[in-house]
Amino acid sequence: MYWVNESVFYHIYPLGFCGAPRVNDGKLECRLDKVIDFIPHLKKMNVNAVYFGPVFRSTTHGYDTNDYYNIDNRLGDNDSFERVCQALHDNGIKVVLDGVFNHVGRGFWAFEDVRKNLQGSPYCSWFQNLNFGGNSPWGDPFWYEGWEGNYDLVKLNLRHPDVKQHIFGAVGMWMDKFKIDGLRLDVAYCMDQDFLRELKHFCKSKDSQFWLMGEIIHGDYARLANPDLLDSCTNYECYKGIYSSHNDHNYFEIAHSLNRQFANGGIYHNIYTYNFVDNHDVNRLASTLKDPAHGKNAYSVLYFMPGVPSVYYGSEWGIKGQKNKTEHDYPIRPCVDVSDIEENELFRHVCRLGAVRRKYKALKYGSFMNTVIRNEQLVFKRSFEGETIYIALNLSDKAFELGFNTDGGSKLYDVFDGRTVYDVSGNYANITIPAYGTRVLVLTNGEKPEYPDGDVIDAASAEIPSAEAGASAQDERKPLPPVGAPGRYRHFKGGEYEFICLAKDSETSEELVIYKALYGDQKIWARPSAIFYQYVNVDGKEVPRFEKID
Repeated sequence: MYWVNESVFYHIYPLGFCGAPRVNDGKLECRLDKVIDFIPHLKKMNVNAVYFGPVFRSTTHGYDTNDYYNIDNRLGDNDSFERVCQALHDNGIKVVLDGVFNHVGRGFWAFEDVRKNLQGSPYCSWFQNLNFGGNSPWGDPFWYEGWEGNYDLVKLNLRHPDVKQHIFGAVGMWMDKFKIDGLRLDVAYCMDQDFLRELKHFCKSKDSQFWLMGEIIHGDYARLANPDLLDSCTNYECYKGIYSSHNDHNYFEIAHSLNRQFANGGIYHNIYTYNFVDNHDVNRLASTLKDPAHGKNAYSVLYFMPGVPSVYYGSEWGIKGQKNKTEHDYPIRPCVDVSDIEENELFRHVCRLGAVRRKYKALKYGSFMNTVIRNEQLVFKRSFEGETIYIALNLSDKAFELGFNTDGGSKLYDVFDGRTVYDVSGNYANITIPAYGTRVLVLTNGEKPEYPDGDVIDAASAEIPSAEAGASAQDERKPLPPVGAPGRYRHFKGGEYEFICLAKDSETSEELVIYKALYGDQKIWARPSAIFYQYVNVDGKEVPRFEKID
């Protein structure tokens, strides 16, 4: 099994995390050593992989590399970073670095040689479309290609054999000295694919388990994440869908993306995407969500959807940060020390998510299927090698009861709160999801699952019965009809209907009941089966929403 599938990532932007000077002052200071002090924090979160943003020598923000072979002096030196990597590895934490190979800074040694020696420099051909037919926006007596019009970022000619040799030599050094486990490739979406193919061959020949993940902001992920090129890519579609579906009280949005990407036959069902709710390029989740109470469920989606979850440093306890025209990206890349850590409710939730995810194979390797989709409630299923788990989410400020069909079984155990159990009858279960709550329901034939280590989450409020307390009340209910049974049904308000058939929504795969009114103009209706076959409270008594009458 690939180590990435077993991982929970922690993303650090080193220059911000360390409070380094914004412009390189040339002074050596081993600021990044403080990562070692964070290791207990990472282990409490069940993190077992760290992705470091740029760590190599640059002039300003790290993506303007000057030297691929030396750690930025504002962070330390090669020996100090080797100690950091060794400490992480000793604690079972993998290390992934940012490979910024598309472009370099104007301070890159080969580009400085071009500026000094002009046509006489042996490095003119190292840079994309460099020619002496005009001046650059920086006043150079030559022209070159800048990344997306940014001429402080000089685009490399990745087809030049000497450029490839220089970069592959650096990567080989990182693998040998720092024992890194993977690379995140900056702006992979615009890089030369032949270069990516050769880089993959180079890395995999040294370490077959080495991981290559590319930054893709939009477009077809499979164009780069495929057996010939990269192992994975950033999942910006679901990044947007997670926060937007919570802000708009519209779980249909993220459910559509998840189904489109990962359901059986989904376009990315063979790609283990790199998932996140914020990072060094976008506003912090706590500043993006309209309701802070939705932060926990946003992380629940992140951890339990297919792919590997990544937490951006500090967001696990709700750091805020928004980009602006004056400070640009600096507000989302703050300095953080161990003393700043807040072990608040959100943090405890994230810790528990990590413990649960790492415990169950279905959450790491399982298939995906939407089960119930409502504006404010979502249930989806993950299954793997006989293990079936239902993730139930409620973004409403009130507890919500719903029912759904199961894959057999007799019990659903909530391994997230560690105490709630629901009966399954006739392959059907009724559950209650707490306000702003998450349930992680393991389906069994009655045997109690092994619960993850760590503190349990007290997700069930007083209004939600425990398995024991609710047993007698449930026993008094009229039984729900079998799902899909033909015949006549009476709505709890009195109207009678005829069952026609079961159908599936073509976009979300949600199961629908098609039924016809037996009064008036005999309209034909469609309703999610999870709602059709559901109990409702009438004058304090729970009755079927639709009772079968013949």
